[in-house]
Amino acid sequence: MNHLLGYRPMFVTIITDCRDDNARTRQETRYAHLFPQTHVSFIGAQTDLEAAGNLLDILDVSDDSPGVIAVNVAPRCGRAKKWENGSPFGFCRVGKKLVVGTVDGASFGFIKKLGLAEEIQVTDIPTVLEFGGYESGAVAQAAATQFRSLNYLPRLARIAWEHEDTPGEAMSISEVSDVPSAIWWIDSFGNAKTTLTEKDVNFVPGETRTVQVNVDKQFEVVCTRQLKDVKDNQTALIVGSSGYGDHRFIEIVVQGARTGSARKRHDLNIGDHIEIK
Repeated sequence: MNHLLGYRPMFVTIITDCRDDNARTRQETRYAHLFPQTHVSFIGAQTDLEAAGNLLDILDVSDDSPGVIAVNVAPRCGRAKKWENGSPFGFCRVGKKLVVGTVDGASFGFIKKLGLAEEIQVTDIPTVLEFGGYESGAVAQAAATQFRSLNYLPRLARIAWEHEDTPGEAMSISEVSDVPSAIWWIDSFGNAKTTLTEKDVNFVPGETRTVQVNVDKQFEVVCTRQLKDVKDNQTALIVGSSGYGDHRFIEIVVQGARTGSARKRHDLNIGDHIEIK
């Protein structure tokens, strides 16, 4: 039995592509009333890659505290046409955290890569809401809505938080899409967070590496342990603050603002394929 059942989580974090002011406030309000007296925070993400990195960061910074992380990146175009109404939603538990979210794509990719869970419980909307005691009107609305991150995901989170036996079909974590070798976030200073760790790139301070971006661009960088040690105007690889435990993401940075950030100097964008050799 989950020893947290019946207890209020210390935090709820929403990571979603439904991120305009109207959508954000409606979601925050719903989580706030479903999890009263719990701090609710919000991260806007455009892609499942951004969602995956942010999910891992929240698992990391919340230490050992109980909480809920809700991840929703659910396009209905392209590959998502195979689903009746976008990606199914599922949940897993990582320590004291409950993670709920869209299972298609790479949102759970770092959980897979780092072995933080063995499986995801994939849910059926009517089944779960009926299990949770919702009336038929609310069940029908949630099943058909275009805004499932408002009308279903918060309710799934509350039900799964309270009930260990929330119905779902087990899906092995191995079925989750792998996280690609890519840039997953660019911070306010123009530093590019990659999905790669020190081990992935054989990081050795002082050594030079070549960064290949997509198929048409490459540049030289110097491996440097900390940002403070990067020489002015130099492009470098550093061990960034994002990641989980001993697994920290490598970042591409430029020291000093006169010549522009790493993003501007090398025309870097979220989703760019990265190879470091």
